[in-house]
Amino acid sequence: MTDLNIELLPWQQEVWADDTRFKIVAAGRRTGKSRLAAWMLIVNALQADRGHVFYVAPTQGQARDIMWQTLLELGHPVIAGSHINNLQIKLVNGATISLKGADRPETMRGVSLKFLVLDEYADMKPDVFEQILRPALADQKGCAMFIGTPMGRNHFYELYKYAELGDDETYKAWHFTSYDNPLLDASEIDIAKRSMSSYAFRQEFMASFEARGSEMFKEDWVVFSEDKPDVGDYYIAVDLAGFEEVNKKKTKNTKLDDTAIAVVKVSPNGWYVDNIIYGRWSLDETAAKIFQAVRDYKPVSVGIERGIAKQAVMSPLADLQKRYGTFFRVEELTHGNKKKTDRIMWALQGRFENGFITLNKGEWNSRFLDQLFQFPDPLTHDDLVDALAYIDQLANVAYDYEYEIEDHEILDVVAGY
Repeated sequence: MTDLNIELLPWQQEVWADDTRFKIVAAGRRTGKSRLAAWMLIVNALQADRGHVFYVAPTQGQARDIMWQTLLELGHPVIAGSHINNLQIKLVNGATISLKGADRPETMRGVSLKFLVLDEYADMKPDVFEQILRPALADQKGCAMFIGTPMGRNHFYELYKYAELGDDETYKAWHFTSYDNPLLDASEIDIAKRSMSSYAFRQEFMASFEARGSEMFKEDWVVFSEDKPDVGDYYIAVDLAGFEEVNKKKTKNTKLDDTAIAVVKVSPNGWYVDNIIYGRWSLDETAAKIFQAVRDYKPVSVGIERGIAKQAVMSPLADLQKRYGTFFRVEELTHGNKKKTDRIMWALQGRFENGFITLNKGEWNSRFLDQLFQFPDPLTHDDLVDALAYIDQLANVAYDYEYEIEDHEILDVVAGY
């Protein structure tokens, strides 16, 4: 190892020097977790002649993106060969470092491991370690390091608390915040704090195991005003409920959400929620409500949640556009591979907390606030809140709403035909 120039931050040195078998590290973003993992993978592999060590991320793609180049950069003096196709690095002593994804557990069976890193363990199913990787450490009495940024109080939290108790000397827990990285400008973290919700900042930068669903939105964050801002552009986001014409599996006992149409004026000063129109309507009624909202508010962009309901509503909506000569594009709104709770939290919590959302007074206020303050209660509808959260996605893509009437090709694209 004399050829390796191992440089570690103070917090990394603390974890590195400890000989506990199972290390649990909860750390904020940009603290240097992955770099510490890379050095530990290399050094442990060099101590395991012809042995195997694993780096496991939530997906194989993440494993490649996070660790591949870092390992090649730090370990090049002791690397004998590398194979990007199977994400394996062979060292001069015959040991192999393999990069794996927890989403493909079948690729990790049948191997005896000397050392293992599980990166962003909160994003993995705990069965991957308990049923596959822990047995792989048994015959060599291998070691493991669990690292990551917390994501609520899930299995990573439980493992961290178990190690923190100190009853099992083979487990030890560490906690570091983003401020513990001296190479990261503290003022940059402070700037991020001003634009983030307290929940998100505590979790992402302070590595706090935050419990979700408790006071996610507070009453004293809500601001009302009937004075509409002079500047800004209107956006309309639609969260569709099912229709009898579309949802063939609906039964008498099914409690479907309302369709919600959020009308928001977006300016540099924040969002002014002018109206949220909601109700349980037929397919044609829903199209008429959307069309009327567009005529009333003249938004620069209209978005509708992707799905079978959107496909169904586009046809009557296109008919209305042709009939009245009012044409507009429809942006497809997606979940972005995020859970609904995460998507709504990131879109709304920080804006409410920091005063960047103002509500117009209207009959919709009561329904909206009931949903907001109870979110994410699984027994409470969240359709109005969800529609408002989609503005975050929609306001990043602006379209001109005025088109030449004879330009029917645009309408055909919008309708999906």
